[in-house]
Amino acid sequence: MLMLLNTPYALSLSRSLASSSFPSPPTRRLLPLSSTFALPPPRFPHSSLVSSRVSPSFRTQASAATATMGDAPDVGMDAVQRRLMFEDECILVDESDNVVGHESKYNCHLWEKILTGKMLHRAFSVFLFNTKYELLLQQRSATKVTFPLVWTNTCCSHPLYRESELISENHIGVRNAAQRKLLDELGIPAEDVPVDQFVPLSRMLYKAPSDGKWGEHELDYLLFIVRDVNVHPNPDEVAEAKYVNRDQLKELLRKADAGEDGLKLSPWFRLVVDNFLFKWWDHVEKGTLKEVSDMETIHKL
Repeated sequence: MLMLLNTPYALSLSRSLASSSFPSPPTRRLLPLSSTFALPPPRFPHSSLVSSRVSPSFRTQASAATATMGDAPDVGMDAVQRRLMFEDECILVDESDNVVGHESKYNCHLWEKILTGKMLHRAFSVFLFNTKYELLLQQRSATKVTFPLVWTNTCCSHPLYRESELISENHIGVRNAAQRKLLDELGIPAEDVPVDQFVPLSRMLYKAPSDGKWGEHELDYLLFIVRDVNVHPNPDEVAEAKYVNRDQLKELLRKADAGEDGLKLSPWFRLVVDNFLFKWWDHVEKGTLKEVSDMETIHKL
């Protein structure tokens, strides 16, 4: 049975905390993954993830506070996404994944800047399976600047230009970033996804337009993890989340190819599906993921 997890949730943890030092969240009653559940609204907004239900005056103030950081045509951008676009600094790399600098998330995703060849940045894509070997997917929020409302893998984002996420040894920096964003986007507590449980399987380099203005040019780390987790999607990031088995994913692919229901998949997710996912899924079930890890190769797709 398809399990849907689509409940309002706004985080109250400070985004400025290093991912390696998250405090333990309040104790929650563990519910079956098939259950629908909700948390009470927080008493104050997260410093960088504001609930879609915050007061209009707060959003107006947030928009005004960031308006000076971008061009006038972007003042209508969702306040939460705008803040992330200008405050988050992505890690610029060359095609061998050497760090060459840093740039705002905003500039890294402007298509005209991507075309200069100077905005290649580090990213990660998490594929989280439960112990029934079902893959957790998300539909990106309608307010996302790039690829709104597309379906994709569990979590896709960027390690930021900060000490804890620049650690190269054992790819700890990227793992720290993945743990941070699973909390930000899906409300998955850090203790549910220990950093050492992520299995980096490979890296891929790709470029994809989102629309006439935005796009992606990423060197993407593919991280797999098998855990049963508590999921509380943040509506500023995620429209819907659900677990799928192999057959359900194949049906999702068929619908996307046929254009049914307006269903779309993210380009990076489709690249992983077409090139790697189903053969790696076998190793998820066998518990042999580490046997197929190849972090030396960067696949140019």
